[in-house]
Amino acid sequence: MCSLSKSKSNKHVLCRIILVLLLSCTPYSTNLSSCCSSSNILLSPSVSAAFSLRTLTLDGYLEFEDLGNAAKDFGGRYHFLPSAVLHPESVADVSAMIKHVFELGTFSELTVAARGHGHSLQGQAQAHKGVVIQMESMKSHEMRVHMGKDPSVDVSGGELWINILHETLKHGLAPKSWTDYLHLTVGGTLSNAGISGQAFLHGPQIDNVQELEVVTGRKGDIITCSEKQNSDLFYGVLGGLGQYGIITRARISLVPSAERVKWIRMLYHEFSTFSMDQEHLMSSKETFDYMEGFVVINRTGLLNNWRSSFSPKDPVRASQFNSDGKILYCLEVAKYFDRNEYHVAEQSIEKSLSELNFIPSTLFQTEVSLVEFLDRVHTSETKLKEKGLWDVPHPWLNLLVPKSLISHFAEQVFGNIIGDNNGPILIYPVNQSKWNNKTSLVTPEEDVFYLVAFLSSAVPSASGNERLEHILAQNQRVIDFCSRTTTGCKQYLPRYSAREEWQSHFGPKWEVVTRRKLEYDPLAILAPGQRIFQKSSGIVSTKAQVQAT
Repeated sequence: MCSLSKSKSNKHVLCRIILVLLLSCTPYSTNLSSCCSSSNILLSPSVSAAFSLRTLTLDGYLEFEDLGNAAKDFGGRYHFLPSAVLHPESVADVSAMIKHVFELGTFSELTVAARGHGHSLQGQAQAHKGVVIQMESMKSHEMRVHMGKDPSVDVSGGELWINILHETLKHGLAPKSWTDYLHLTVGGTLSNAGISGQAFLHGPQIDNVQELEVVTGRKGDIITCSEKQNSDLFYGVLGGLGQYGIITRARISLVPSAERVKWIRMLYHEFSTFSMDQEHLMSSKETFDYMEGFVVINRTGLLNNWRSSFSPKDPVRASQFNSDGKILYCLEVAKYFDRNEYHVAEQSIEKSLSELNFIPSTLFQTEVSLVEFLDRVHTSETKLKEKGLWDVPHPWLNLLVPKSLISHFAEQVFGNIIGDNNGPILIYPVNQSKWNNKTSLVTPEEDVFYLVAFLSSAVPSASGNERLEHILAQNQRVIDFCSRTTTGCKQYLPRYSAREEWQSHFGPKWEVVTRRKLEYDPLAILAPGQRIFQKSSGIVSTKAQVQAT
């Protein structure tokens, strides 16, 4: 058998010769002795397809060794090795790869997955024995900021949001909607939704996109799409979990940026008061620019982590506060302002705070730059990496819970199912009217729903609630509770194993999902790690699904 190294050796040339002979043989199991004079060498379709990758002419390059990184992600639980990793230099490389796999047809089991910064939770960006496209290889392409009445920035699908922030700030502009962590790629977050504390005002990131360039799973077609041009693909790809195409370029809406941020946290004893205040801020005409919240489950009564480096407004009373081991709820808000608007911002903050019902002694605040605020999670990442606690399994669970069910959910889940938690539990409402229901994202069918995120970390060789098995079992109890008693909940960043589960998840959108899959990725080449459609099923299975619906 010839070497799979990247060198241009005689062995590599021999491989190319053998490949030509191989592809002229039977497509199911190839006996080279019937095609050439070598000894018996049986190669499966998947192996011969992997060999065929070497025939591609690319601006970038393919890697066939040291593929372990492409089999890792932030979740840290699934590790599926690909056959190769593509480091594209251009959109033409992405198109060529998909076209090649498409033209191999059902003869090949090769699939293609786009990988951003590796922050998938359950192997969604992996491709077992397929090809992983490392999208960050394209991020060096120049960003173009468009000024004017409706400013925007053109970026590569592999660009990191933190880089977009730094570049747009040079022009006094910034995107409207963010994720809590900015070291993620544009294509990655737009394939899901991109949700953070600005979503109650501006919707998720997928609702702040003007145009996309997409390489579809049908022959690697390169298509520019927007609300008015190829709109079906545009809305399908946004929140589409990578099922219809790979985002290679995006035009992101921008607004004038602020210089400073007043960042505030406060505590509540009762969930009902906490949620009422959150919903009040969401509906107010004059409100904050960012709003989230989280659950403080601490049986010891000592409260430190929730306020970090924040300063108390009343130091004496704050020092006397004790949780008595009760569950508390923290409201987190932020106001953006320029230095010359400081006093106006302070007046607005005081007015908004006066309308809330938090525990007075627990008002904490700080002032930071816009970059420090938006990139706050990266600061925590650095500290955790120093302690060896960042590259550990992250069995996260993200839910979208209807407003009508959130009180019951909080009572049962936070009161009974969750014990001392070893990671943040985020909870905050968003307004459906700010979200475009034309995208592929699935949300509860109510005007207001809550994001609830259990962001646990499993420490290796740990015991108790830090064990991976314990966290997974706890997550399953939460999921079972939702299935059993609170119909209408949806998973965000979902991953299911059975088609029936995906049909239930998409609900009325399932027919559109299957129709788009047939149109834009008929051989189910793309995003195999999502486990929605299987390559081996091919177009026949997809047609059957459409007919069944």
